[in-house]
Amino acid sequence: MNKLITDSEVQDYIREHLHADVHKIAMAKSPFPGISGQELSAQIAAMKKSAKKLPAWFATKGIYYPPLLSVEQCSSELTAAYKAGLSKGGRLIDLTGGFGVDSYYFSKVNEAVVHCEINEELSAIAKYNAPLLEQEHTNFIAADGIAYLREHEERFATIYIDPARRSSAGKVFMLKDCTPDVVSNLDLLLDHTNRLLIKTAPLLDISAGLKELRQVAAIHIVSVKNECKELIWILEKEYTGPVQIVCTTLNTTQKHFEFSIGDDGPVVISSTPEKGQYLYEPDVALLKSSAFNLIAERYGLKKFHAQTQLYLSDEMNNAFPGRIFKIEEVLSAAAVKKEKNLRGNVIVRNYPEKAASLVEKYQIKPDDTQFMIFSQSAHGGKIILKCSIQQHY
Repeated sequence: MNKLITDSEVQDYIREHLHADVHKIAMAKSPFPGISGQELSAQIAAMKKSAKKLPAWFATKGIYYPPLLSVEQCSSELTAAYKAGLSKGGRLIDLTGGFGVDSYYFSKVNEAVVHCEINEELSAIAKYNAPLLEQEHTNFIAADGIAYLREHEERFATIYIDPARRSSAGKVFMLKDCTPDVVSNLDLLLDHTNRLLIKTAPLLDISAGLKELRQVAAIHIVSVKNECKELIWILEKEYTGPVQIVCTTLNTTQKHFEFSIGDDGPVVISSTPEKGQYLYEPDVALLKSSAFNLIAERYGLKKFHAQTQLYLSDEMNNAFPGRIFKIEEVLSAAAVKKEKNLRGNVIVRNYPEKAASLVEKYQIKPDDTQFMIFSQSAHGGKIILKCSIQQHY
């Protein structure tokens, strides 16, 4: 950590050059003694990335940023605040503290927080930024979080861990491909708490995770603007009940869809979609849950094909977590060939062609509010639905 970067003149320079070419700044001679162009470039890139993801950090003067990768990999403020609400409110230890975003929000609702980070520089950066952010009762320790637990007998109301994918693992679908190794250290973790929160990437396979872990009380599937951001696994030391799945969409309005694993009911198939009906496309958090039939039951909807995760109703239900369209016209594949001046954003669900090829094939022009949904009906075969968007999230 280069303390010279915290000088007010340097900080002003970084903010004034947010829209400059960072590659040119990295290659050019730095205007400040003791600070390289690469260091200035790195601070600018990281600050720029924080503008939407970490607005509190971006708005605070004097923040020292870590390498861009650390900012890209850390939680957003939206998801960090959500996770804070899942903690117990006593003493909490964050075993993989990183840039400190999660610890910051944990500190707002817990009596005390221990921020463990194995990377000494990253630990120093989080500690330096804490008073600037008015973060209180947080102890920053530059250490391996798992090793810290082995060396201390202290118990915590909540333990939080965010295992990262191993560099050689590629895309991660199982916890065994992550580090720290939660599975091998599960006894140690539960010896120090009754409540363990594990953050994993959305690609992690839920069924595989349930086989690797035990005493799982709940899994929160969290999305923002129809992008699945993370899975939060809640383990309770004495828990023996069914696993609760909580799908949460963090948009302008927060929506939840909850159920116990095994609750999914029989599929309900309606007739072919008709003009004037409302079409529902579930948020990715709901799709990740695989409770496709239960979605229809909870919101009073019907499916029109067992393999098409789209739903119908005669009346609009805007409590639904996902996009809602109004069907303006129902066309067959043959009828679409005769249409001219087609407009709409193309969506493909259970259809044998890709969106890009359909756009080219039918010369479909983009539109802000109109959509063309290519799908199949159990009764009508291939169908194309001309729709207008009624709800985005």
